[in-house]
Order: sequence, then C-alpha cells, then structure tokens
Amino acid sequence: MKVFLDSAVASAWALPAGCPPVQGVTTNPTLVRQAGLPVTLDSYTGLIQAVADAGLAELMLQLPRPQADEALRWLEPLQKTAADVGVTLTIKLPCHADWLGCIRAVQSQKQAILLTGLSNPVQLLWAQSLGVQYVAPYIGRLATDGRDVWPLMQACVAVQSNGPALLAASIKSHDVLARLMACGAAAVTLPPASWAAWSSDALTEAAITQFEKDVEASQALKTTGV
Repeated sequence: MKVFLDSAVASAWALPAGCPPVQGVTTNPTLVRQAGLPVTLDSYTGLIQAVADAGLAELMLQLPRPQADEALRWLEPLQKTAADVGVTLTIKLPCHADWLGCIRAVQSQKQAILLTGLSNPVQLLWAQSLGVQYVAPYIGRLATDGRDVWPLMQACVAVQSNGPALLAASIKSHDVLARLMACGAAAVTLPPASWAAWSSDALTEAAITQFEKDVEASQALKTTGV
C-alpha cells in the first residue's frame, strides 16, 4: 500500500526514525492556504520542486477551478516541471459533474487523475466510467456524517482490478488504517503528524520499559555454572 503525506508544508515531510517510507505528497487548495501559500501556478511548481528536493517520488496536486482552458494552461508547465525533476504527477479534481469538462481536458493531455471527495457508490461507478486512475473518499467526513464507510471502501477495492485505485483520505485512527490495509486499499494519505505519532505506541514503550527493569533486576542474581 502506498502512503502519501497530506500537507503542503515541505518542512513537515521530514519524518522521525521509525516511520515507514512514504511515496509522496497530496495537496489541495485548503492545505496550500494553510501552508501560507497562495493558490497559484508558481506555488504549485514550487511544490513539485520541493517534493523532488525531499527525495519523494510522487505529488498529487489539485487544480483550483473547473474551467478547462485554465486547466490546460496550468497543466503544461506543471507537467514539464514534474518531468524535469523526476516527480510523478497526478492531478486531483472533485468528483462532480460540474468538473467533467476539466476532467476531459486533463485526460486529453494523457495526465493521471484522482477524483477527490467521492462519497457514494454511484459516484464510484461514474469515476470508473471516466477511466480515472484514483478515487479519494474522505473517510473521517463520511463517518462524521453518520455513514457506514466500509461498504463503500469494499466497493472501491472491488473495482481496483479494472477501475480506479482507492486512495483513502481523512483517516482518524490507526485502527481505520489497519482496516484499510486489510481490505486491500491501494493507497492512503495522512497528515505527517499522524504518521509520526503512530510510528510508536504506548504498549510498545511499556514493554521496553519492563524489559529494561528486568535486565537491571537480573544483574543482582548470582550466576551459576552450567
């Protein structure tokens, strides 16, 4: 399963020891704004360079508006920058019919697409019919809305063999992460703080403490010949 960091703050991509390696970074206009950056083409090309500088392989980058002509103007320099620095680029677009013209324009440039905000199985079938590469449901938001997220996750996994791959977002606990791993999700995206926090565990720390105490206590024992 691929893991992506959900952040536009390049300094947050450096993870502590104990974290498994990550594939790359995902961003959207909200995360870019939270990083103190304007949602502009210059910011986006800068993020591609930052991903390369961090030694990461992929960037999933969300275009800001549904206008197809603007998407094509932005896409050319984004693709060129990604190719120049060796970063695999995926373009994120909302899973909504209002964005269909933009989706088709991006596809015309043979660019991989992730449809974000997918929330039900009809949207999943629509995404599959469009031939996009990824879908991204927001698990935490769906759960907060009172929905049982797991039938939709299972459906997403079921279509991965001949449809979009599942990139699960808005993961609020490591139990949810474990269930996604078990059901076969292709990828997940998490905030760097969650990935770092879950690389250790209180139970592991307690076991280590007990081992250390027992090592100390054992030194007081008299050794006997064997």
